[in-house]
Amino acid sequence: MTHSRLRVALLIALTFATGSVDAVSYLTLDRVFTANMTGNVALLGFAAAGHGEIPLLRTGIALAAFVVGAVAAGRVVRETVPPGAWPARVVAALTASTLTLVLVTALWAVATRDVLAGLLGFAMGLQGGAVRRLGVADLPTTVITSTLTALAIAESPRRRRRPAAPVALLLGAFGGALLIHWHPLLGLLPALLTQVAVLVVAAAWGKPVAAGPGGGGGSAPWCR
Repeated sequence: MTHSRLRVALLIALTFATGSVDAVSYLTLDRVFTANMTGNVALLGFAAAGHGEIPLLRTGIALAAFVVGAVAAGRVVRETVPPGAWPARVVAALTASTLTLVLVTALWAVATRDVLAGLLGFAMGLQGGAVRRLGVADLPTTVITSTLTALAIAESPRRRRRPAAPVALLLGAFGGALLIHWHPLLGLLPALLTQVAVLVVAAAWGKPVAAGPGGGGGSAPWCR
């Protein structure tokens, strides 16, 4: 598998993780999205129009936390990377996202829903901000609307890979929602396992390349 294809595969895996996180937040935190900020902006509009069943404060917290996470990831990664590259700074931001999900599982029984929504929003903001710097505009991991639009109107070799993102989000949401029937925390399991797997692949990809016949060594694109 080429570096570019591996990067695409990892982005699709992270989209799967996003689906399970939103399943947990929407179904267990009283209809709040923590990755799909388009949905949250719409929910804020509904709440402002007087629909009291929408948790206005919690939705606002999730939205603000997502923005903070995205800004933090942008500061860590700092600049867009060339095609095929996954720098260590992206790994650092994704590691922070994964650790935040772990923190959510540790605090689930004692923290308020507002706090949990904020932490999940922050985790997804870190993820979204990190992968945004990879410059793969047609495969964002936390929003699908633009991907569906591009799939419908674009004619390019990339069109073949675009259906994978909506399918991954659907499967992640289905898996998370299904596991919630047993326990809310189980819904986060697909996201945690997937993000850990992505980090493991990242670590393996980032190992130095052995010197070739000419004596030259190098590093994997992840480390450049």
